[in-house]
Amino acid sequence: MKPFLRQQLARYADRQGELEFLLSREDIMKDMEQFLKLSREHTDVAAVAGRWSRYQQRESDLASAQEMQSDPDMAEMAEEEITSATTELAQLETELQRMLLPKDPDDARPAFVEIRAGTGGDESALFAADLARMYTRYCDAKGLRTEIMSASESELGGYKEVVLRIEGSTNTSAGSCGAYGMLKFESGGHRVQRVPATETQGRIHTSACTIAVLAEQDEAEAIKINPSDLRIDTYRASGAGGQHINKTDSAVRITHLPTGIVAECQDGRSQHSNKAQALKVLTARIHEKDRSERAAKDAAERKSLVGSGDRSDRIRTYNFPQGRLTDHRINLTLYKLLNIMEGDMDDVVEALQAYEAAQQLAALENNLN
Repeated sequence: MKPFLRQQLARYADRQGELEFLLSREDIMKDMEQFLKLSREHTDVAAVAGRWSRYQQRESDLASAQEMQSDPDMAEMAEEEITSATTELAQLETELQRMLLPKDPDDARPAFVEIRAGTGGDESALFAADLARMYTRYCDAKGLRTEIMSASESELGGYKEVVLRIEGSTNTSAGSCGAYGMLKFESGGHRVQRVPATETQGRIHTSACTIAVLAEQDEAEAIKINPSDLRIDTYRASGAGGQHINKTDSAVRITHLPTGIVAECQDGRSQHSNKAQALKVLTARIHEKDRSERAAKDAAERKSLVGSGDRSDRIRTYNFPQGRLTDHRINLTLYKLLNIMEGDMDDVVEALQAYEAAQQLAALENNLN
């Protein structure tokens, strides 16, 4: 284990002792707000300190086993212990590294996935529908709940634009993760190379879609938006839905006047529910705008595009003739495109999460040096 990690972990052990002393003081116990704050910190610190203690114990076990190797009567037992301790130490080091990384508070939140057709006309809209299906299948396999918030369909059955809401959490190689934490790296330009269904001469076409993944904010966040800054329009919904959707002005479009950001929803059964859902999307878009502006200020320090949410960048290519998916940010190439399009996205998602963790770890080391 690197020295800087040992230094950080030693601080956690020291802090655990400090917190236990503070929590035992009578004056702290009388201040409930401070007591709860320290208790939450103690829970987090104790989790890291506990794993660090286990790591140190296994290091001691390994050293003892290595000393026993010279004794012929104990050599076989020592080898077994060396193998066991070495394996567990590697697992513990990975776990501790992950626990030390800064946490994005939005990672546990539900997500809005906005998919928009770009260059390529009808083929781009069909690709947008394929991407929506890919994410839906992936989330279904992970136990996440997916619903369509709004959709603008093309003539051939694709989507000019579709907004999905995804809720829930699951365990990944990076630990427990919410919908936003799993999908936030999907923001950007997605390019497809294939022979369209409408192509009669078998020529390969290149089309593109843009994706934006937004973290849904707490309802309390919506209160921060001044109602006077909103323009709310209602209109008659279009598309499938039978008589109800054709006879009522239930669709809602909300415009945030200071920023010009717009959100709309028409899939709910009432104007009230559509307004509530549109407000959630609007709040998420405003939050993402603030996040992007902050990220732009840090761009000089962080060269990686992972997590930047810049929709103009081409992040990935889907090459159907070669059965190849390439993520250009991390130079990842997988020859299992059809499986991925069916929702088998684990290799892609976990590679991006691992890359971000490595970047964060390197930044942590640089800050300490």
